[in-house]
Amino acid sequence: MHDTAQDPPPGTTVPGCLEGAPLMVRHPVHADLCGDVVRIVGYRENGAALDNAVEMAALAVPLILGFGEPFQIALGRAPAAEDRYDSFTSGLYPGFVLMNSTGRAECIQVDFTPLGARRFFGIPMREIAQRMVRLDDLGDPDIARLRERLGAESDWRRRFGLVETVLLRRLAGAPPRREAIAQAFDRILASRGTVRIDALARSLDCTRKHLNQQFGEDVGIGPKATARMVRFNRALALARRAEAADWALIAADCGYADQAHLVREFRVFSGATPSALPSFP
Repeated sequence: MHDTAQDPPPGTTVPGCLEGAPLMVRHPVHADLCGDVVRIVGYRENGAALDNAVEMAALAVPLILGFGEPFQIALGRAPAAEDRYDSFTSGLYPGFVLMNSTGRAECIQVDFTPLGARRFFGIPMREIAQRMVRLDDLGDPDIARLRERLGAESDWRRRFGLVETVLLRRLAGAPPRREAIAQAFDRILASRGTVRIDALARSLDCTRKHLNQQFGEDVGIGPKATARMVRFNRALALARRAEAADWALIAADCGYADQAHLVREFRVFSGATPSALPSFP
């Protein structure tokens, strides 16, 4: 039996205390998908609606296969009535996302690494980066068929089996990652976002312009924006582990010029100053 938890979607912080909290079912990632897929989660709301839930600079590319009522989602602003999505994806976005729901949403969410998303979707990541994309707009019949089959199925185990089968098949037949970009991305992660992009380009024997172009193709955004997101997530993780966050110390530890620099980055990536963020779990 898969683990279950009464939590909102991964990476989402929901202000306040909600009655009828949603059900979240976590499916273990198959060994052959590691490196391409971060997590697979089933989500079903039980009446409690999301109200401006915030997701902050996520480093994964989600695939949402919906079979309930749609979410309202917008990048960097409050969603409007027309921002309705049931099945969708969105590439990396160096900012925050706000989300509402009716309390009756239901979906499976697959979170890819950026390079894994490039292999799965088979399109340049710049085409879906920094925007919301309905799955119908992708024109991918394989994904459309999967969505239809999930909508006709009610058992979580069988739903996950359908999703896993498609993931394994598509990724087994996908072109391999480009080694230079994979190395560059890994170095940004390993440095926690502090590596200098000029030095990174030189180590790969390419120009900064060429590195930017290749990142747009395989990651969706440039290496500098990627590094900023990695550094922000590092600061956020340190704050979540602390009983009382020392923001000056966190700024120094994460390579920000000073605390004011950290605050500016938090405004970009979370829409709030550090002290104004919702309480950490």
